[in-house]
Amino acid sequence: MVGGYTVTDVQGTVVHMKEKPKRILTLSMETDEIMLGLVPPDRLVGVNMLLDDPLESTVVPQAKQISTKITDPSVETILALKPDLVIVADWGNLEKADMLRDMGISVVVCKGARNISDIKETVMLLAEAIGEEDKGRSIVRKMNYKLDDIKKKVSMIPVEQQKSVVLISLMNNYGGIGSTFDDACKFANVINGMARAGIHDGQPMSKEMLVKINPDYLFLPSYTNHGRYDPDVFIREYVQDPALQSLTAVREGHLVKPRESYIYNDSQDVVFGVQEIAYAVYGEPFAQPNGCHISAVDT
Repeated sequence: MVGGYTVTDVQGTVVHMKEKPKRILTLSMETDEIMLGLVPPDRLVGVNMLLDDPLESTVVPQAKQISTKITDPSVETILALKPDLVIVADWGNLEKADMLRDMGISVVVCKGARNISDIKETVMLLAEAIGEEDKGRSIVRKMNYKLDDIKKKVSMIPVEQQKSVVLISLMNNYGGIGSTFDDACKFANVINGMARAGIHDGQPMSKEMLVKINPDYLFLPSYTNHGRYDPDVFIREYVQDPALQSLTAVREGHLVKPRESYIYNDSQDVVFGVQEIAYAVYGEPFAQPNGCHISAVDT
């Protein structure tokens, strides 16, 4: 590619790429999953350590092809991987991004998603960063097609049959107004109880507030950190608490463990998170297999 190309990231930084990157590193799970929809695994020099866990990831087969697993790598560790492009979310360590730039590494900062529209923007930014805009547009088209299909189905659900949910997360301040989960609930035609109660993302929900919300369904965690954590210990604090036995979800046994690889997803695969929410509440018309992943990579 003669002369290369430029990309402007969310901070307004103009990054010049001499050629399409061959050694890519992204510093979050969501950007790993986006990138693995744009390029084959051999273009990534490392991925998040949870990306090969089917409970958390939609790209397990691809992740298993990448030997280096990372969590929060130091600048020295990143340099040792010799990337020619690093992707950093704006909620991450931006001082690290500056240090990498000072050392001559191309760094593109992307937006931390708060809704599905943000995710589409990030897909396109990452596609531009690697010189593959057509693949980015292909992924966004596939996302829109899936969302339209879900919308057709959920639009047939009568208002009186619409259900409410509360996400009981290990991150006790996640899931309210301004979260991707809240946006996904809207697409699934499901009432997010935290949002209805006026709780914003970043604000914790007390058990007293949960009683007031009284959701039809509780979404419970399944995160195990590769078998090193038992989420059932956490869950018992809720379902066995005497103060919560009056909840509709508890009385009716609507205690669901939706697939976290979908409902905590901030990549293009968030659309399967929308369907997972609808499936957990409305049943078989929204059933889907494990490991659904939107990709523009030629296979």
